[in-house]
Amino acid sequence: MELLYSPASPYSAKVRMAARYLNLGIKDVSVDTNAEPATLIDNNPLGKIPTLLLDDGNSVYDSVAIMHYLDRLSLGKLYPKKHQKRADAEILEALCDGVMDCLLAIVYERRFRPEEKIHQPWIDKQWSKVARALDYLNANLPKTGKKLNGGHFALAAMIGYLDLRFAGEWATGREDLAAWPEKFGKRFKDYAEMKTPA
Repeated sequence: MELLYSPASPYSAKVRMAARYLNLGIKDVSVDTNAEPATLIDNNPLGKIPTLLLDDGNSVYDSVAIMHYLDRLSLGKLYPKKHQKRADAEILEALCDGVMDCLLAIVYERRFRPEEKIHQPWIDKQWSKVARALDYLNANLPKTGKKLNGGHFALAAMIGYLDLRFAGEWATGREDLAAWPEKFGKRFKDYAEMKTPA
């Protein structure tokens, strides 16, 4: 199997870390989504990453669908078996993915619109969502016990993206959240190598 990804994509980082943790032997293949390569477009009509190419010629996308596919492939090693614990992990993943959605909306607003057309109220609205979520996470950090789950990988990917695009803008007053990757890194030794690169 091959995972089409982009190095700066937090959703890619989440899936790549989970696949490595599960030791599934998936090959990472970096693609330029702007170039719309055939290997991506032919396997995902949206042209988005991450996209997982299966050995049988089929493909799986987006990151949540891939995470659940990896869970089934690993016979349930990515999400807890108990209903409430699984729900907690899925909600954590959804929250972190939602933060990443907001962060990308801000980045795209600044990057792709002419400076005179950048809509600051839109950016402020997105950042207010991010701030609320980060405050919540700082006060309600998940435990990293013997087993990691999909929520943990989403949180690690989210923090990595914050450090990449919003360094110096988010950690003050959220010291517990800012320190969490160190705890995560003790459970997942490849984090430093695989987090969204600065």
